[in-house]
Amino acid sequence: MKSIELSRLALQDSLDVLKTQQERNILGQFATPHALASDILRHALFLMPSCAKVDFLDPAIGTGSFYAALRSHFQPDNVIRARGFEVDPHYGLPAMHLWNETSLELQIKDFTVCPPPAVDDRANLIICNPPYVRHHHLDLHAKSHLAEAAARNSGIEIGGLAGLYCYFMAIAHAWLAEGGLAGWLIPSEFMDVNYGSAVRKYLTEKVDLVQIHRFDPKELQFGDAQVSSAVVWFRKRTPSPLQTAKMTFGGTLADPLVYRQIPIQELRKSSKWSSLVHGPAKVRPSGHKLSDLFSIKRGLATGDNKFFILTEEKAHRLLVPEQFLRPVLPSPRHLVSDVVEADELGRPSLAQRLYLLDCPLNEEEVSRISAPLAEYLSGGRDKAAQTYICSRRTPWYSQEKRPAAPFVCTYMGRGLQDRPRPFRFILNKSNATALNVYLMLYPRPLLASAMQSDGKVAIAVWEMLNAIPSEVLLGEGRVYGGGLYKMEPKELANVPADGIMALLPKTGSESMVQGEMFSDLVA
Repeated sequence: MKSIELSRLALQDSLDVLKTQQERNILGQFATPHALASDILRHALFLMPSCAKVDFLDPAIGTGSFYAALRSHFQPDNVIRARGFEVDPHYGLPAMHLWNETSLELQIKDFTVCPPPAVDDRANLIICNPPYVRHHHLDLHAKSHLAEAAARNSGIEIGGLAGLYCYFMAIAHAWLAEGGLAGWLIPSEFMDVNYGSAVRKYLTEKVDLVQIHRFDPKELQFGDAQVSSAVVWFRKRTPSPLQTAKMTFGGTLADPLVYRQIPIQELRKSSKWSSLVHGPAKVRPSGHKLSDLFSIKRGLATGDNKFFILTEEKAHRLLVPEQFLRPVLPSPRHLVSDVVEADELGRPSLAQRLYLLDCPLNEEEVSRISAPLAEYLSGGRDKAAQTYICSRRTPWYSQEKRPAAPFVCTYMGRGLQDRPRPFRFILNKSNATALNVYLMLYPRPLLASAMQSDGKVAIAVWEMLNAIPSEVLLGEGRVYGGGLYKMEPKELANVPADGIMALLPKTGSESMVQGEMFSDLVA
């Protein structure tokens, strides 16, 4: 992959010198630098759902800087399709030759005039650096066509002073699958100028805005263009009224100098977005932490998982009474989704359900209820009963109390180089408890009340938890040999939570002490 990227960079340079700077300015042809393309695709990997199969699209692919970065950061087996459009044969034809031995489907066409695909043929990852063509380089006929296509594909009316990149984003809406992720590298001017209102409306009303990262204007991302750049990330789905967006400034996507979580409602009311996040120094959280919203506990420790964790079949074979079985989440590596749905009885809707054996009766009482279960417990006296944890229980096979939590977090994770998301936050809709490979987040009363009043709050909170920057989580945790990070309850409790706090209704009592606002639900 390195050799083909070196060839692409050399090709890009050789093609650029064959055009004058003025020609490239008119056509908005500013290639994405290798380091920036790599940073963007690395961030895309972090934002994409775990184990997602990627259908990639770049509507203005050039020589393929983003495609090269895709190949570098995503596992080949996870990329099921890659498509690209390039309007200029000067770049498109050589790029076709460069990538002809790969699976890239590259078309020398104007993306803006191509009919959108059928619903089941849309991409779930769009990454694009659209042409930066100013409005005065677009004739009236082109503007009319672009405006019609933008309105048809996205429902957004774009004014005549908008640059080509605004139309690209709106037109691409019909190419993105529902729930799909898009990352757009565009001029940051849209955040403040009048014609950018259409883009701002699109980002707050038509899609789920995840993040806007504005690069420091002093640190130009393109050596051949004097333009301040931003990367806009969103998912194609209807935004929640409770939603917030991450606004970052300076540094890199992974390590910004400034960050804030801003409610979408605030963005909708503001006509100038850059002032909401701009600043030379690190914006510090106002003081709220996850401990203000959650009581955080380690999952339960059984003493011997092999003995106490039963499959549904084994539990039936042992004739274990239902009251002695507690549904339990599988280990993270066996949990393919970050949302655990529930059946009509509240049990997790998983391919294989697991149960924790938890019986408070003595062995004589167990014998009267289930001879197979009594025999099974008898077989554990020589090993399971002798473990440190079990030897301190009465009876030794009873378990500590850990009710199901609506949110759980993995206890261990790898660093950024090995895994973009070192810790997973899981939305648990079932009544399954969790073992000590998880941290369990129990909402305190204020959050619990908000979740009970509005079912969308839990989803919004879960999304906010997964939006916590990796660097923040890694900074609170501890690292061991081989880059293995661990997070203890007190460390997770110290993570900033201003964004989640913004989801909650105002209490109307700013002087109320936190102990009164957020008293524990779980002992």
